[in-house]
Amino acid sequence: MLIPLQTTLFLHLSIAKRMGSSPRFWAILALDILLLSLSLYCAYSLRFEGNVFSLDQSRQFLNVLPITIAVKIPIFYFGGLYRGMWRYTSTDDLLNIFKATSLATMMLVVVFLYANRFSGLSRSVFILDTILTFLLICLHRGSIRYFLSSSTGLHVGEEAKPKKRLLLIGAGDAAEKILRELKTNHHLPYMPVALVDEDPRKTGLKIHGIAVVGTVDALDEHVVRNSIDEILISIDSVKGGDMKRLVKKCQLARIPFKVIPGYGEILNGNISVKTIRDISYNDLLGREEVELEQGRIGDYLTGKSVLVTGAGGSIGSELCRQIVRFRAGKVILLDSCEENLYNIQMELLHEHGVNNAIAILGKVQDARLLNMVFQQHRPSVVFHAAAYKHVPLIERNPWQAVSNNIIATQLLIETSIVYEVERFVLVSTDKAVRPTNVMGASKRVTELLMQAYGSKKWDGTFSDTWQEMGGQVELFSRFNDHAPPHKTNFMAVRFGNVVGSSGSVLPLFKRQIEKGGPVTVTDKEITRYFMSIDEASQLILQAGSMGSGGEIFILKMGEPVKIDVMARDLIRLAGKEPETEIEIQYTGLRAGEKLYEELITVGEGIVDTPHKKIMVLQGDSLYSCSMLQKYLDEFTVFCREHDGVAIKSKLHSIIPEYTPDMTSGYIGCVDLPSTNVANEHN
Repeated sequence: MLIPLQTTLFLHLSIAKRMGSSPRFWAILALDILLLSLSLYCAYSLRFEGNVFSLDQSRQFLNVLPITIAVKIPIFYFGGLYRGMWRYTSTDDLLNIFKATSLATMMLVVVFLYANRFSGLSRSVFILDTILTFLLICLHRGSIRYFLSSSTGLHVGEEAKPKKRLLLIGAGDAAEKILRELKTNHHLPYMPVALVDEDPRKTGLKIHGIAVVGTVDALDEHVVRNSIDEILISIDSVKGGDMKRLVKKCQLARIPFKVIPGYGEILNGNISVKTIRDISYNDLLGREEVELEQGRIGDYLTGKSVLVTGAGGSIGSELCRQIVRFRAGKVILLDSCEENLYNIQMELLHEHGVNNAIAILGKVQDARLLNMVFQQHRPSVVFHAAAYKHVPLIERNPWQAVSNNIIATQLLIETSIVYEVERFVLVSTDKAVRPTNVMGASKRVTELLMQAYGSKKWDGTFSDTWQEMGGQVELFSRFNDHAPPHKTNFMAVRFGNVVGSSGSVLPLFKRQIEKGGPVTVTDKEITRYFMSIDEASQLILQAGSMGSGGEIFILKMGEPVKIDVMARDLIRLAGKEPETEIEIQYTGLRAGEKLYEELITVGEGIVDTPHKKIMVLQGDSLYSCSMLQKYLDEFTVFCREHDGVAIKSKLHSIIPEYTPDMTSGYIGCVDLPSTNVANEHN
């Protein structure tokens, strides 16, 4: 008890010393003494109907006043009433004033009871004095905030810059926060003028003095009538269809417009003027906010060593950002791209304050590197996001799909088993469903591998690459001899395209629009499923907490989006008109592409899970490890010889529903010029 008491006394002494040298402190203290005197005087005046200066009452008033001040001022000080920054007075400060005033009154009652048992004193004076003290001190602090917030905040000689007249769409909590910040921060380049809302009942109401002038339907009229320079969509959660309608209204007004991010993008919903940004295609998708089971995810991530392969990629880097929120003990970043790896490492260090992120530059198919990483860092959880995924490129270079997608996954799975990883999450793709291209077929094989090694029928087989490494024979020999069930829970997460990922169609469309077109679309009817990067990553973490071994989790992607409609929406967001100002060209489907993507195959046995955005396919692998190993041995030979035709033929043998295109996939083949690729998934 002595040490905390000494610390508290030292703190108060240092604060008192600092405040004692501040003229503002003495000014506020002097004004408080004046207000306390006025409060007591008014209390006596009200109690005795203005007859304060009779001999008895004036003597009593002069006796009580110094005691009142001597009690109240120290209580106000220790109650923190002189440490607040009064330009930011809030309801918490008013509550502190109420507590200090009440405590001071109770102390005065005790003092006078002890001194003379209230002989000759009116109890109602103390009640009135308490009320008046609270009101006057609150008025004092509120006046400080009002005058300081009303000042321009300009330095001497600094000219006020003209501000944009701002109209806000939405008269709710988000708009209130924005208006509050605009009112108090005079350096911001906006002047709020009017509000509009979907609810006609709000018309005529005000938020911080700004009136709701009407509904969104008459937006263009309100813009003209109020001389608006810019529109802000200040609604924190808007569905895709509603956002498209609002964007169309804003476009008809023919002035710039912006939006605040949804709560999914802002931790704890801290909306600020700094978060205002241009409309993105994510806003038009209007995906619902992901509800995560924080405790369940934290149970398998908090304090654990977590390995993320492809950590510098779109999905891998977002996984890292999400993982550090759950206070992982160590995050191991594995990537073969030096720039991407450096970027995510620096971001975690400088923007998220993460000092336990370890960057490993290398390839997953480097078995000796994997052995070294696992031996040194002992990961408990593995997220395998590394993969080649560009459909046209992989179609022309199928040996890379086998090496980077299939062989690498097998080695990572085997290493995870040997080092007793608790959970292994494979990031898969909707293109693995009835694949029409090498990329999708290779990812389907990785799913089969995951199920084979995760199956109860696992036969203890390891690849020759693992066994030839040397130095770790004692680790996996027990598996080869007896094939006991291992401790690793394997699962895969299958989903569609991710907006803004590497190879995304959106950056290509934007570049084409910036150059004035044309925007290239493969087919007018082509559709794809889309979700945002952060949504996909959050659902991967959620699915990782649900698996018990061998499941393929499937994320509900909502309705498919026509790429042609997407291109037209992006053109309009850029302030242009499709066809008239920006041409759209249809180039035709390329090798391996299909019009419609699928997340499930009829008869797969997909069932819902307790999470509304996740379904699951649970079943044993179609192959054992030893059966798949025979195919993989042949793949290794074909890769070494760069025999694309043989690779595609062998993929068809493993996946009968895959129909390969034999016109590409060998050295020297020529495809159509690369146009848009709506094939992003990680």
